[in-house]
Amino acid sequence: MSRETSESATAGSADTPTVRQLDEATVARIAAGEVITRPVSVVRELVDNALDAGADSVAVAVENSGLDLVRVTDDGHGMAPEDARLAVERHTTSKLDGASGGDTLRRVETLGFRGEALPSIAEVADLELVTRAADAVEATRVRVERGETTVDTAGHGVGTTVTVRDLFDRVPARRESLASPKREFARVSDAVTRYALAHPDVRFRLEHEERTVLSAPGTGDVTDALLAAYDRSVAGQSASVGTERDGVRVTGAVCYPSVTRSRAEHVYTAVNGRVLREETVRDAAVAGYGDLLPGERSPVAVLNVALPPEGVDANVHPAKRDVRFLDSEAVAEVVEAAVRDALGGEDLTREAGLEAGDGLEPLSGDEAFGATVIGQFRELYLLCEAEGDLLVVDQHAAHERVTYERLRERAADEVESVEVDPPLSLSLSPAEASVLDAESGTLEALGFRLEPFGSTTYRVTGMPAPLGRAGGPEAVRDVLDDFLAGDRPSNPRRALLADLACHPSFRAGDRLTPEDGEELLEALGSCDQPYACPHGRPTVLSIDEATLARGFDRPNTRFD
Repeated sequence: MSRETSESATAGSADTPTVRQLDEATVARIAAGEVITRPVSVVRELVDNALDAGADSVAVAVENSGLDLVRVTDDGHGMAPEDARLAVERHTTSKLDGASGGDTLRRVETLGFRGEALPSIAEVADLELVTRAADAVEATRVRVERGETTVDTAGHGVGTTVTVRDLFDRVPARRESLASPKREFARVSDAVTRYALAHPDVRFRLEHEERTVLSAPGTGDVTDALLAAYDRSVAGQSASVGTERDGVRVTGAVCYPSVTRSRAEHVYTAVNGRVLREETVRDAAVAGYGDLLPGERSPVAVLNVALPPEGVDANVHPAKRDVRFLDSEAVAEVVEAAVRDALGGEDLTREAGLEAGDGLEPLSGDEAFGATVIGQFRELYLLCEAEGDLLVVDQHAAHERVTYERLRERAADEVESVEVDPPLSLSLSPAEASVLDAESGTLEALGFRLEPFGSTTYRVTGMPAPLGRAGGPEAVRDVLDDFLAGDRPSNPRRALLADLACHPSFRAGDRLTPEDGEELLEALGSCDQPYACPHGRPTVLSIDEATLARGFDRPNTRFD
């Protein structure tokens, strides 16, 4: 719940408080979201309020992942003294019209509309609020420490600073249930990155232990925000999105299909400025790429959907993690079209850089499919004839299986690492950098050698190379994406080998000669598990002649 005091209403004079007590019916509707569960919950609530206050600049400082300190400073509208005092009381708000918020709750346009942030935070931490409105001579300071509230004056520019200390000190069970400090900070870093991308017109700065992790300029250009969150190789390969149709406006940026990740977490979505992981928008964005994306890869994109408040219910999730569209299909159609149009005007030419012979030697054994390659369909599927059946082989999945088993055979019990000379430079998003720091031991065991080279940039000095050939930096990103998604593999070594097998394998668009196809089939037939790639997808489909005969309404097969 947000500070529902709002600075968004701020504008009230010092004599007329704009923060009001809510009626019992409205309190009952918002109460489900009052719990602060972890440091990132505090950060989200306070940043929401800063944005509702019309801030042009938001600075977030964190110590010990937020358990020792969370400080959020904004230059938005400050609050009058009486509003500041009421802000820490239960069930007060400036973001709903009138004493009863029943009707306006369904049409809320602010980010933090429920009204419980500060008192909820003060229940589990020590809290200090310092705020000054533009027409005030001095700032008001409100402290809540162990349930005791004190109010006095202080020096402060126009805007608000909320400082939260010793989070969950009085609730040891909740503190003990948290992940490691590095993992908790990764959540904070990811959240602030999402805000910076969704609000490119606002300057964002994130500091951890007095070190700047993220600095977004607030120019209003999504490309500049992408540059702050990623690097030039990502921001420089992006197209702007700007479409409005049937009351739905879509803005943002989509990266070219050559810039992909293994997870959809890099599709950043916001609805009416509210940062969330919205599946309707995300899935429509991916659909907008059509068949431009390599198999099993996800794009990097930033999309903000704006529509009238009556077209979306923002009060369906107690922690504001989800919304419900009145017409989700209409929204999806506009988003998909916006992405397709943005990519349609770009030159998406790229080079594959693959060698046809990579990984095609048989592993061991004499068994093979005994099929004859008769053609290639859409430069992805091999068409083969085998004992009266038509075999359709996914060349990428098949090559993955061959390469994976070669890697597994050669790697034995440990993953060989080779020196990268000169070292590669790897720019990560703040969230990725935080995960790398938290999982550095696991990455080292997998053969990665990385050294810090700036706040979110690393020098790659060693890469896993079970066959003596180093993989690319994308292998690091894929492993980090697994950790970011909370999908920590039970066998990280196996997961790494599967990812490494993917990158050098044939892809859609790679033209194979019949000889290349025969070599691939021979190698696939020698595998222990030839009928599925390392990720579980089938490698071969079989269509018997009888099926074709039925499809053509033939009374029997050719030789019957």
